Amino acid sequence: MRWTVGKVRITKIVEVETVGSTRFILPLAGREETLALPWLIPHFATDEGRLKMSIHSLLVETPEHRIIVDTGLGNDKQGRNVPTWNDRKEPFLERLTAAGFAPDSIDTVLCTHLHVDHVGWNTRLVEGKWLPTFANARYVFGKTEFDYWRDHSDDPAHAAVFADSVQPIADAGKAELVPDDIRLTEEITLIPTPGHSPGHMSVHIRSGGEQALLTGDAAHHPCQMYHLDWSATVDSDPKQSAATRRALFSRFADTPTLVIGGHFGAGHIKRDGDAFRFVALP
Repeated sequence: MRWTVGKVRITKIVEVETVGSTRFILPLAGREETLALPWLIPHFATDEGRLKMSIHSLLVETPEHRIIVDTGLGNDKQGRNVPTWNDRKEPFLERLTAAGFAPDSIDTVLCTHLHVDHVGWNTRLVEGKWLPTFANARYVFGKTEFDYWRDHSDDPAHAAVFADSVQPIADAGKAELVPDDIRLTEEITLIPTPGHSPGHMSVHIRSGGEQALLTGDAAHHPCQMYHLDWSATVDSDPKQSAATRRALFSRFADTPTLVIGGHFGAGHIKRDGDAFRFVALP
């Protein structure tokens, strides 16, 4: 799973794949509703109407940088609301290395937001301490996002995530807090896409006359391109997330922009009446 955008290369490394276990996130996406969108099958749903999703990282190589966008769940974490997300022992770093991305070769970690399934591999447990996984990298967090979760992690699960996967990065002096519309490199600009979380950001890549959009969790699944009002149960502001989706997809619809989701694969956005559909890349 590798794509090129001008001089930029994007590689998807999967940590977890799921089929049909996402109703707690998108409760309106039932079997009949999914089957009514045949363009979802087979890439984004099964023949039985069960949604396909993944937790993954996107490795972005520019001529000057090696960037990992979102870092999944991580190993050895505790206090997660989903039981299978606790005390994981997965060879994710080995997969990264086998794909040519040894942790020490990464110079930038970019988190679209600071939810549990996007920050886990920021740190790893070493002799009882949480240390930065990517020792040679700067960690780029949106300032709005960081400040919000620092000050509002009242829920024990959010507090656990911040404590083991975000705060240790700040303590190590590796956190770079940025505006949510900053130009990060010559090729990469961040786009404010709030709603799923207060400071959520998507990633716009331009190189050699081509462009890509890494949506993060502005949408969890392509079915939300057609049903723009299907906000996830974990969205902090459902009305804002719906408005964000309409604005974001309107901007890139019917263009050759490569679009890759935070939990789904690559394709192009096409207008479909007053909404949109997603055409998967072969």
